[in-house]
Amino acid sequence: MFTDTHCHIYKEYYENIDEVLKNALKNNINRLVNNGCNKESNEEVLMLAKKYENMYIALGIHPESVNTYQKEDLTFIEKNISNPKVIAIGEIGLDYHYTKENKNEQIQLLESQLKIAEHYNLPVIIHSREATLDTINTLKKYHVKGVIHSFSGSLETAKIYIKMGYLLGINGVITFKNSKLKEVIKELPLEHLVLETDSPYLTPEPFRGKPNEPARIKEIATFISELKGINLEELARITNENIKRIFDI
Repeated sequence: MFTDTHCHIYKEYYENIDEVLKNALKNNINRLVNNGCNKESNEEVLMLAKKYENMYIALGIHPESVNTYQKEDLTFIEKNISNPKVIAIGEIGLDYHYTKENKNEQIQLLESQLKIAEHYNLPVIIHSREATLDTINTLKKYHVKGVIHSFSGSLETAKIYIKMGYLLGINGVITFKNSKLKEVIKELPLEHLVLETDSPYLTPEPFRGKPNEPARIKEIATFISELKGINLEELARITNENIKRIFDI
């Protein structure tokens, strides 16, 4: 049995969430971590987790919401941290892909959420896009642990995050034909990895171009097991042990 450690299962993306979760179970994905990104999605994932026993939650404000979020949105996260389904602060981080003009505001937002995670002793789920150095330098200021979501960096960067105590979230990107990630993962022990889909995004081959869903962990796991020369059962055992080190799940 596998866990999807990062997905966005919202009504905005899926007409029938019941079917999405049933399909996950059919493919031996027995747990998922549904990540909020803003006020609306944080409210929705809390509501959905009441309905689905195998759904856990990360609450956070994504860097793309830096210009629209309100301080009350951070207060909302703190007010709901006592919910037993809330196991992380995420998806949070830095994203300079579209603009760097608001980088100071992004760092301030990230630090506000890292403070919450540190205060409540919760792990974080970190988004970092074209912002590696600032991400590393910001994380070093806080005593937190967690996952670097959708890791696709160099071996050198991977080793820095690992030394800092972070796991690397590996998703469908590793199956892409032009991805260099597979060469990095060949060099890393499995004890530093967790599996994720980032649904509805980053659908793995051979389904690329279609909406992603947690069931696609199966394709990601198969690809990694073949890459590392182990069977799926061993990969499931190792990655689930890794999850236990970070999340109360």
